[in-house]
Amino acid sequence: MSGKEQYPEIRPGQSVELLKALHILTRDGKMNQDSRRKLKQVYHLYQFIEPLLQEVKNEREALTLVDHGAGKSYLGFILYDLFVKALKDSSHIYGIETREELVTHSRELAESLHFGGMSFLNLSVADSITSDQLPAQVDVVTALHACNTATDDAIRFALAKQAKHIVLVPCCQAEVASVLRKNKGSALKNTLTELWRHPIHTREFGSHATNVLRCLQLEAHGYQVTVTELVGWEHSMKNELIIASYKDLPRQKAAQRLSEMLEMLGLKELSTRFFTE
Repeated sequence: MSGKEQYPEIRPGQSVELLKALHILTRDGKMNQDSRRKLKQVYHLYQFIEPLLQEVKNEREALTLVDHGAGKSYLGFILYDLFVKALKDSSHIYGIETREELVTHSRELAESLHFGGMSFLNLSVADSITSDQLPAQVDVVTALHACNTATDDAIRFALAKQAKHIVLVPCCQAEVASVLRKNKGSALKNTLTELWRHPIHTREFGSHATNVLRCLQLEAHGYQVTVTELVGWEHSMKNELIIASYKDLPRQKAAQRLSEMLEMLGLKELSTRFFTE
């Protein structure tokens, strides 16, 4: 009995060998409770991204996706396995990761599975913006748990590459919180500072404010933004999902709100991060 027959929750066309390599299935193809949880998480995220890939494919002969902070490239491999490999065209997925050993491992796995349309680059998110190893334009940009400002670098990358869709799960956002903390004393006359007066509130409010600013930034570039949560990721506090699709929407109001928020929160020194050309 194959893994697919034994476990009906595995999607048709899914490579059992890939699931084993990603440790979603055990080496002998078995599934435990932890495996089911991982698979549920991956498929839940896939159901958000699949329509975006299909939309791009309906408009173009081939699609290009760049996954930032790829780690072991779970997402890239699943997207390739379930969507890209069946296209049999020049569609390509790039995984960007700073840890060389993970890049090497992903390259070896892609080769063993004959996933020829995957590349893995040992680059920081910031460096990838100017790297000639990536195409001048990409269709979809993903960044799951890219720590702190790496998510902002992924947004800069997506804007520079004129991405049609951007999918973000932000993580470890410390920069805004540190500026809030630094400027708190000079802003004490503003009652709003009570929202981040205590250290734990500074961290939590800083994280929330960061994502609000990112959404306004994307809207100021003509994107339609949806914010939701990843159901099934309840074990993690970092389960906020931001999906942005370029629609060439009006930008002036969002840009004005972004500027006003930076001013109101005492974050004007971060203007260059959120006002990306």
